[in-house]
Amino acid sequence: MVAKQLDDEPQTLTNSANYESKSHKKHKRKLEDPEAEEVVVESKKEKKKKKKQKQKQEQEGSNGNTETLNGSDGNAEIFDGSAELYEKKEKEKKMRENTVEEQSLNNGSVVNGEVKESSTNVVVTGKGANESKYKALTKFVESGLPSEVLECCKNFEKPSPIQSHSWPFLLDGRDFIGIAKTGSGKTLAFGIPAIMHIMSKRKSKKSKNPVCLVLSPTRELAQQISDVLCEAGKPTGVQSVCLYGGVDKHHQKASLRSGVDIVIGTPGRLQDMMEMGACNLKEVSFVVLDEADRMLDLGFEPAVRAILSQTCSVRQMVMFSATWPPAVHQLAQEFMDPNPIKVVVGSEDLAANHDVMQIVEVLEDRARDERLQCLLEKYHKSRRNRVLVFVLYKKEASRVEMMLQKRGWKAVSISGDKQQHARTKALSLFKDGSCPLMIATDVAARGLDIPDVEVVINYSFPLTTEDYVHRIGRTGRAGKKGVAHTFFTKDNKGLSGELINVLREAGQTVPAALLNFGTHVKKKESKLYGAHFREIDANAPKATKIKFGDSDNED
Repeated sequence: MVAKQLDDEPQTLTNSANYESKSHKKHKRKLEDPEAEEVVVESKKEKKKKKKQKQKQEQEGSNGNTETLNGSDGNAEIFDGSAELYEKKEKEKKMRENTVEEQSLNNGSVVNGEVKESSTNVVVTGKGANESKYKALTKFVESGLPSEVLECCKNFEKPSPIQSHSWPFLLDGRDFIGIAKTGSGKTLAFGIPAIMHIMSKRKSKKSKNPVCLVLSPTRELAQQISDVLCEAGKPTGVQSVCLYGGVDKHHQKASLRSGVDIVIGTPGRLQDMMEMGACNLKEVSFVVLDEADRMLDLGFEPAVRAILSQTCSVRQMVMFSATWPPAVHQLAQEFMDPNPIKVVVGSEDLAANHDVMQIVEVLEDRARDERLQCLLEKYHKSRRNRVLVFVLYKKEASRVEMMLQKRGWKAVSISGDKQQHARTKALSLFKDGSCPLMIATDVAARGLDIPDVEVVINYSFPLTTEDYVHRIGRTGRAGKKGVAHTFFTKDNKGLSGELINVLREAGQTVPAALLNFGTHVKKKESKLYGAHFREIDANAPKATKIKFGDSDNED
């Protein structure tokens, strides 16, 4: 029985007796017809009488004859004799919702051709991305790969999100774009499929030229990739060589002459070796661009294009990047299949790691040395925990290193001014804990997997907010918590708006002194056209070529 009453303001009635008799008749008719709904104008006495009757009905309904439920609009709805049926329907509805939720977590949902997995925030796009054969792996054994290939994965419980989503596509020979933050297992994500590609080519391969090429923006990252791939390739006999500047070329030439399967290198040194005739890439059919956005930022685009033009025309292209700027998108359009698979783990936009506590301190430039000393006494009191201090310039790294050493701190530094053997030694001492305090330029900001860095101190703020995010990402890795303490001076005020946005997105405290610099975000400038350009969206439709027929043939 559904009864709805709307109370209007009391009105003065001339004939109250007639009004009462009419209201009684209406009330009687309403009780006889449970579907009837009316608006009743009541006096104060009538309201009290009705209120008593309603309370009596509710008491009777509590005995099991009726059940009162509150609807979403706030009105009370009375379901007469249907409480059990209502509860049954509600239970069935909840069961259906739970089933749909479980399926979306296990298999991912498909929306407009995109496979979305809410549990790990992974989005997969591309032609045929939702086919059953490309289902994400939950265990290593599901890949069906030989045990000797999976030997390098024995210490891991299960594939990382980028590995579980990339392997099915890469093992099937698809061109692939992976967007994921550093430290997400990207090296094995492309390393295992590269080894399988090499093993399949070995049957017909007779020459000693490489089959796989991996390009890296920095020497340290190239060495790290080489260490991982050399270890992964041992059980199958896959040989790798790492080509980078700052060291003698003779050993690298000798390795290439003896025959290798994988070449890992920086664009500058690799281009030198190709011009000398020591490295032939004509048989390379598996190409990986790691940290592609960083490679373009460092001005390697001409070298990358020259190197790719020397590889096999029929090749599988793999591109990994932390972000997806228009320049990287353009490079992918030129050198990849028209319909590559794209997997985004997290977001295409750069965001700070939420496991890192960010502290920004506004101070004068000349006060940084003393403040750094105070912070080291606070964060590095034991002199055993790893602390990474970032500076902006090469000479600044040497100056800060010497200043700390004079004050009794055991420190090493890494920068582009140092010889390669000194850079390698400093990084090794920092990694193994022999010297857990390191000063570094942005060469150590990306890609490097340095375990257990507890604190990052930005002695100098970087030139871009993107570099800031990558710097503080050296701590708070693998689910651990970290601290990033940043010095911000008036010389950096042009980046205050972007930094404030990064802090707010991560739920961090924004100091009042930083807000005084303003929250304006300067528009990104094009390297070619400056600030006066219109950026074309990466998903914009491609231009089509229109061909006109011969006008002489027209009627």
